[in-house]
Amino acid sequence: MASWGSSDTDEAKPKWLTAEQQRSVYATSAGWVQPAAAGSGDPEVLVAIRGLSTRTSTAGDVTGLNIADISSINWNMDSSTFDKSEGGTLSVTVNYNEEVDVTGVPQVTVVNDQRANHTLDYSGGTGTNRLTFIEPIAGGNAATNAGDELSIGANAMSLNSGTVKEKGTNTNATIINSAGIGTAAGIITVVA
Repeated sequence: MASWGSSDTDEAKPKWLTAEQQRSVYATSAGWVQPAAAGSGDPEVLVAIRGLSTRTSTAGDVTGLNIADISSINWNMDSSTFDKSEGGTLSVTVNYNEEVDVTGVPQVTVVNDQRANHTLDYSGGTGTNRLTFIEPIAGGNAATNAGDELSIGANAMSLNSGTVKEKGTNTNATIINSAGIGTAAGIITVVA
């Protein structure tokens, strides 16, 4: 088992947190932090480890962090259904294990099991560890039908001529997610 700060895996994060809580914790130059409560401003430092997000691994040295990685992807929907007749906005958040800077309009692909996939455009989050992607869909639009299942698969994110870099650096962040990370977000079912 890794020591705190020896890697950017969930097992190297504070041990008293649940697995779900560990996925929301990320590295900063102050140490492991959790996002600020709504409207409160600064994130809360859980374990102070100076320079945590700026360490780099070298061959044979396991004391540094890897580059910024996707730790989870979540739907930003009020329910597990999407009403075709009303329409709405498909929205997901891609969570990183440390803060990242974004340029351009990266995208996330949402798989529709019955029709063409949906491409969600980056809408905000640069300078944080949480990037939001959206796609508005008008009511009655042919992009979805009742019974369609919307999910997030592996390698859902693409740069689309943009960049995602570790905050304040020129180091590219990882944009590849495992199938398990996408599957954990769950399925949105389209209803009439």
